[in-house]
Amino acid sequence: MLFTSSHIIPKVSVILPFYNAEKTLKRSVNSVLNQTFTDFELILVNNNSTDKSLKIASLFEKKDTRVKLLNEKKQGVVFATQKGFNISDADIIARADADDVWHKDKLMLQFNFLTENPDIDVISCCVNYIGDIKNDGMLTYVNETNQYLTHKEIILNRFSELQVINPTLMFKKEIALKYGLYRDDDFPEDYEMFLRWAENGVKYHKLPEILLDWYDSETRLTRTDKRYSFEAFYKIKSSFLYRYLKENNPFFPNIVVWGAGKRTKKRTKYIKNLGINIKYFIDVDEKKINDKEVIFYKNIPDKEQIYIVSFVNNRGMRLEIKDYLLSRNYIEGEHFIIA
Repeated sequence: MLFTSSHIIPKVSVILPFYNAEKTLKRSVNSVLNQTFTDFELILVNNNSTDKSLKIASLFEKKDTRVKLLNEKKQGVVFATQKGFNISDADIIARADADDVWHKDKLMLQFNFLTENPDIDVISCCVNYIGDIKNDGMLTYVNETNQYLTHKEIILNRFSELQVINPTLMFKKEIALKYGLYRDDDFPEDYEMFLRWAENGVKYHKLPEILLDWYDSETRLTRTDKRYSFEAFYKIKSSFLYRYLKENNPFFPNIVVWGAGKRTKKRTKYIKNLGINIKYFIDVDEKKINDKEVIFYKNIPDKEQIYIVSFVNNRGMRLEIKDYLLSRNYIEGEHFIIA
């Protein structure tokens, strides 16, 4: 009798790109390999590291048969992730970063939820923020995004922030095959993919458990690369916001903008260039009020007469604006959106 070896397909493919991560890679990889859920492959993708990262990754490949080690010469997390995706075997993909730590039940809880809820395409989780430097803004962002768990909450708030943090993601492979993975351009690749998938009806959910330690440092790409600047975020979200308004704003292309400061008005330039017409601005500061361009917030008309887009950047104020509009019987998504 002839015996042939069969290739066992794992249930999850974990993709972890790395570049010069010798200080954190071992910690990150161990957190993946030590998961309570074990039926996965871990695809490590070296992206031109010049430190000891490749040596560290090679040791893991020799020690654990679940580990695959690849090299991607084209620089950038977009290309490294795509390289791993191209050779992944599983129908479910999980993303990991070289400086973050998974809690031991992350894969198990996410896999179980995704397989038990066939209507959901992407499952995320809450995170614990750990910063090497003091950053109250990032901490506030994490605390806020940890509150939005359901698909509806995530989608309604997609124009204010990235509501699913990249290394928390687990998703069906078919979604990436149908709508594409990350794209390389002058924008934050994770936020653009999130908006693109959401626009195409991809269903999200976030587990309430904190299952990842999200490390922030001065060398993180979100701090050093111009693709993650405020301007880059405003620019990319404007094109998606424009299409959202075209579909959901009964007064399109007319909108009313909440916020009348110089920064707010500057942020509206991208959607104005796309053809959006701003009828007037709303503000809480009576000193800015005039009869035509800016009105006092208490004097806004009934919900049937306007569509409001809030461009206020302050997170605490955004929640106050939302609460006020809800108290006036405005419905989020139907009569206003926070952007």
